Order: sequence, then C-alpha cells, then structure tokens
Amino acid sequence: MKFGAAMFFTDYSMGPAELAVELEQRGFDIIWAPEHSHIPVSRKTPFVLGGDLPKRYYDVMDPFVTLTAAAAATKTIRVGTGVCLIAQRDPIQTAKLVASIDQVSGGRFVFGVGNGWNQDEMENHGTAYATRHKRARENIEAMKEIWTKSKAEYHGEFVNFDPMMTWPKPVQKPHPPILVGGAYPYSARRAVRYADGWMPQVTKGNPTPLTELIPLFRQMCTEAGRDPAKMDISIGGQAPDLDLAKRYRDLGVNTMSTSLPSEKRDTILPMLDKWVALMRAVNG
Repeated sequence: MKFGAAMFFTDYSMGPAELAVELEQRGFDIIWAPEHSHIPVSRKTPFVLGGDLPKRYYDVMDPFVTLTAAAAATKTIRVGTGVCLIAQRDPIQTAKLVASIDQVSGGRFVFGVGNGWNQDEMENHGTAYATRHKRARENIEAMKEIWTKSKAEYHGEFVNFDPMMTWPKPVQKPHPPILVGGAYPYSARRAVRYADGWMPQVTKGNPTPLTELIPLFRQMCTEAGRDPAKMDISIGGQAPDLDLAKRYRDLGVNTMSTSLPSEKRDTILPMLDKWVALMRAVNG
C-alpha cells in the first residue's frame, strides 16, 4: 500500500516544494492539495465535516500553483488535487491546467475531483447547487475529449463547444487518473460512471466506516461492468493507526493519506517521521 499527505497550503504553512521534498525523501508516494477559490461570508450550507469552518479553508492557495512548485522540486513523488472543485470551474481552461501540470511534472499528476458542498461558493461562480453533479459530469466528459482528440467538441446542457484545438496533451494516456471524492453511495456511483477511482469520505451525515464501504464499492463496480481491481481507492484524512492501516492494506486500498495541519516544518516533520514508522510496519 502506498502513502500520501495533504496540506492546505497557505502563506503561513510549510511551503509545497519544501514539504514535497521531505515527503519524497521519506518514501511517500503522493502529495495532495485541496481547493477553495474563496469562502463567502454568508453560509447557506454547514461545513460537511461538522463544526466551524477552519481558517485554512479561507486561506488556501490555488492547488495547480502549489502542486507545480512541488513537482518542480522533486523527481518521483506524484502530485494530486484533493480535490479540485470541477463543478465551479471552466472545463476548457481546467483541461489546459491539467495537461500542463502533467507535462511539467513528467506524468506525475493525479486529478482528484469533487462536486463541492459549499452552495454559496459555487453560486458565486454561476453554478447552481441543484445541478452541480450533472455539470461536473459534463465538465469531465468535455475535458476527456480535449485531452484525447486533436479536434475536440462537446455538446451538453452546461458545456457546449464546436470543434476546437488546444495543446498540450497530457503525458499520461489517455489522460491522468481521475479520482472522485466524496461520501457513499453517490460519489461512488460517479466514480464508477466516469472516473478511474474513488476517494471515499466519512462525514457527519455518512458515518459508516470505510472498511465496510470498500467491499460495497467493489460490488458496485462489478455490477456496472467495471473491473474493481482496476479502480483506484485512495483514502485521505487518516490518523497513523497501524491496525487500521493493515486492514486497509488487506482490503486492497491503493493509497492511505494523512491530512497535515497548515504549520511550519518544526511541527510537520515529527508527524511525517511517525508515518514512516507506520509505513515500514505495514509494508515491511
């Protein structure tokens, strides 16, 4: 099983290049960066994990910028969005960003995507909360056309363009792996429909342990005609729990990641070293 780490990179946190180097040196496989373009003062929707919204959500930098810095400072570690809020993004511009960072990183980009929970935020981008899931699907479908066709076109309800040409194309073929993040069962269904894997999440409204959901997801893949062995399962937000990590490994989880606080190296490096000990215990 592989291991990763996520951080809300801010102007007061450890820098993405610095963290990526430390992770790579310790044998981590991937560094994740989340996304929020902004946080409106009004709050129509509560924080999906419960409680007050942490300050780092207001302060987080753009993931494509931070991950490019991480990629430029390293050689092997993968860089991933965890997650990119595709329902509130322009698909043509985002397709170019994805292809560009995949080129710059030498094919190390992982496109973790989500449809968003913050109604206020997405409405500022012109995305209706009620139709965000269909819009996200069309965005992904349109981006796949752009990445794989020299002359791409797409005609949907929310995304519509005639034949067009744009480069670069991604290094990874047909495109970087797409992982859908969110709670069971809806995000799992979206992953089966148009992605290469699932990033399951336990929330206040969906408290079922992931160890119980993983077999259900594999069954869902089989019933839909998708090979469950080829669907990536990447779990984030985890504590360094050795017994749980071994259960994930035995369930065939591909990647287990921790969510690091937005702090400096004096706080972060001892946390990473604890994970190194766990990684060795799990993988030998």
